[in-house]
Amino acid sequence: MRSPVSILGLIILLAVSVLPAGQSKAQTSDLVDRSLLRVCADPANLPFSSEDRNGFENKIANLIADRLDVPVVYEWFPQATGFVRQTLASRKCDIIMGYAQGHELVQNTNHYYRSSYVMLHLANGKLDGITSLNDERLKSSRIGVTAGTPPATVLALNRLLGNIEPYLLMVDRRHESPAEQMVRDLESGKIDVALLWGPIGGNLAKNSKADIAVVPLVNETKGPRMAFRITFGIRRGEIEWKRKLNELIKENQPEINKIMLEFGVPILDENDQLIKE
Repeated sequence: MRSPVSILGLIILLAVSVLPAGQSKAQTSDLVDRSLLRVCADPANLPFSSEDRNGFENKIANLIADRLDVPVVYEWFPQATGFVRQTLASRKCDIIMGYAQGHELVQNTNHYYRSSYVMLHLANGKLDGITSLNDERLKSSRIGVTAGTPPATVLALNRLLGNIEPYLLMVDRRHESPAEQMVRDLESGKIDVALLWGPIGGNLAKNSKADIAVVPLVNETKGPRMAFRITFGIRRGEIEWKRKLNELIKENQPEINKIMLEFGVPILDENDQLIKE
């Protein structure tokens, strides 16, 4: 998870807080380039973003830029330690297309989708109908999970650590892809279950040659939450920019949903029901 607000962020906040209202607004407005949509993104993080602009966040950026009637430009940086500091906080760009609600390094807009971790298994097999990590059948199953993620905690609480096949969380996606390896292991039978963040798992299942069931993990009774609201991340204090982006999300939600559904992203409403169109 990302660390608390940086020293730079605190300095910006303090500077803005002591300015008169009109001057504060001008100060923060100056941080956003209105002639371009300057996007902070990882160059090798499909299905989210890629340097050839084939991720669903790239497509959503194109939609927002079209509505603003400006071109899109990118500041590329691997989404690991230092990502926000090297991009948004350094004013090299003005928006991160996907950022979990509640993280303190950025100001969040309203969320534009909600998803959860998912359980993948081969359809028409021994795990058909499974809806939870409490299922007794998992005691005799090999479970692929990304180290340090919420599903790993639930597996520990369910005393299933002896059944897991661990995969790395923090890697340079230009050289490694643990999620893709996990799904290949599921296809080959090395593991029986793959636990992944919904947009990643849903997209890999959609593009697999195997028939893979995608089960949102929304029925867990213990452990950390599995569902998260995803927003645009912007700099703190940029109130007008936030207001404009919130308007664009509201006005274009059907088009945003359509893009993500085309990528196989499981989108949830506030009642944990899948949105299908």
